[in-house]
Amino acid sequence: MRTFSEFQIIGHVGKVKAVGPTLRVDIAAEYGRKDETGEFRSNPYWNEVTLFGERLVAWAKENVKAGDLVHARGTVRQTRYEKDGQTVYGVTFAADDFDLLAPKALAPA
Repeated sequence: MRTFSEFQIIGHVGKVKAVGPTLRVDIAAEYGRKDETGEFRSNPYWNEVTLFGERLVAWAKENVKAGDLVHARGTVRQTRYEKDGQTVYGVTFAADDFDLLAPKALAPA
């Protein structure tokens, strides 16, 4: 049996930053809801997705900007390292697929 750990996010881009040979893209997925008065309340969740691979990183640097609507899909990896005698845990969302769905000017709010 094949096993896997996978994520999928459709959301708007926040920060885009180069870290060594990778590119890290903050993506906000919107989980808005109506409050007790019936008003819509925004409730975004931010996730940092890491892009690997020279071609994908170069393409994203040239084509993806803050506010764009994107789709990211890939693997979830738990990280662990020691700092000041303490074990620090984290999660890496490593994108296998990353697509621009709509630039900021055309992306739905």
